Amino acid sequence: MTESNVLGGGLEPCGSDPVTGFYRDSTCTCGPEDVGLHAVCAVMTAEFLEHQRATGNDLITPRPEWQFPGLVPGDRWCVVTARWHQAYADGVAAPVVLSATSARALELVPLEHLVEHSVDVPEDPGTLT
Repeated sequence: MTESNVLGGGLEPCGSDPVTGFYRDSTCTCGPEDVGLHAVCAVMTAEFLEHQRATGNDLITPRPEWQFPGLVPGDRWCVVTARWHQAYADGVAAPVVLSATSARALELVPLEHLVEHSVDVPEDPGTLT
């Protein structure tokens, strides 16, 4: 069975440059091995990356042994849901791609918090004001 996104649709890819996901398949799929729940598709910002480093989660330094390239602002990455929520509480949440965020994120984070930081583009971009 395919995972759903937080909007109830099919889970879309999060990022392929660099390739993200617990399974490095470009999606925020969360299987039984993913005890950290890498469910939130976030767009990295300098503030979020620095916050993560300061709280012991260095997403900047490459770790080849984990197939981790190190991230820069603008990268899309499946982050640990609790880490994203901690950043939210601290006022530095990274933007979220809702269509690529696993519904499993809702186990820890209210949808309203994710929507508040959504950067999804609607199907009809002409509706943007």
